[in-house]
Amino acid sequence: MKTPQDIFAQLQGQFGQFVPDMARAAREDFEQHARATVLSVLNKLDLVTREEFDAQQAVLLRTREKVEALEKQVAALEKRVGDQNS
Repeated sequence: MKTPQDIFAQLQGQFGQFVPDMARAAREDFEQHARATVLSVLNKLDLVTREEFDAQQAVLLRTREKVEALEKQVAALEKRVGDQNS
């Protein structure tokens, strides 16, 4: 998973290709401000790592399987109770 720093470094490299050397000081100032802004926004987001996401997805899958098994058990019990009352 790319970190915010990796993403910003990639953007920074692409940006550097398009700015003339005469504007180097302005570019560096912009990059510092852009980096601070991007990192601030990313830090405010409630992001999780791929590993955390995958772990929670596995928990959800196991939970769904258990719910489906319980639904089948309830349906079987309801049928058995219905058969006894008939």
